[in-house]
Amino acid sequence: MHKSQLAGFIIDCETDDLEAAALFWSSALGIKARGPDGPAYVALDTRPEDYHLEVQKVSHPSRVHLDIEADDIEAEAKRLEALGARRIGAVGSRVVMEAPTGQRFCVVRPQRANFENTANTRD
Repeated sequence: MHKSQLAGFIIDCETDDLEAAALFWSSALGIKARGPDGPAYVALDTRPEDYHLEVQKVSHPSRVHLDIEADDIEAEAKRLEALGARRIGAVGSRVVMEAPTGQRFCVVRPQRANFENTANTRD
């Protein structure tokens, strides 16, 4: 058994200026940016129990994708494959997947402070 739940949303930006992209989204959403989180990410300052929001510099067309957090990434990826998703690849510890309807999403380690109390238990 493992646990999983929606972790949050990643705003993928095909840009050379991540700082400007993060400033736009921070201002648009009224959520302060925490500053760079590596060369490709800027996290927005949500509360630990809220959905994680992040601006990401990417080389593909801009879009929004979601992250599903799991305490067993491989078990969650297999569960999602059984539902019809397909595995695209991995980026570090993250598994990139695609829903049967074409949307890309990632399975990631737990991100939210309330994960243990609010995540769904999976068989």
